[in-house]
Amino acid sequence: MEIKPRSNHRLYIQTLRRLTPEQRLRKAFELTDFSRELFRHGLRRRFPELSEDDLKLLYLKRLEKCHNRNY
Repeated sequence: MEIKPRSNHRLYIQTLRRLTPEQRLRKAFELTDFSRELFRHGLRRRFPELSEDDLKLLYLKRLEKCHNRNY
């Protein structure tokens, strides 16, 4: 698998380096929230028949798998 060049990557890194530690932490929290919402949205599309409670339970079970891998 070949990694495609990202023309804006260098600019993105430079921008991140200019952030204060507080801004970087805030950005990390924003990205975490965004990733979780995207994950939840994907589950909803994959399992449209689930109730909100069942979807929440599935979401939490899947998150738990991500954070508790055995290596």
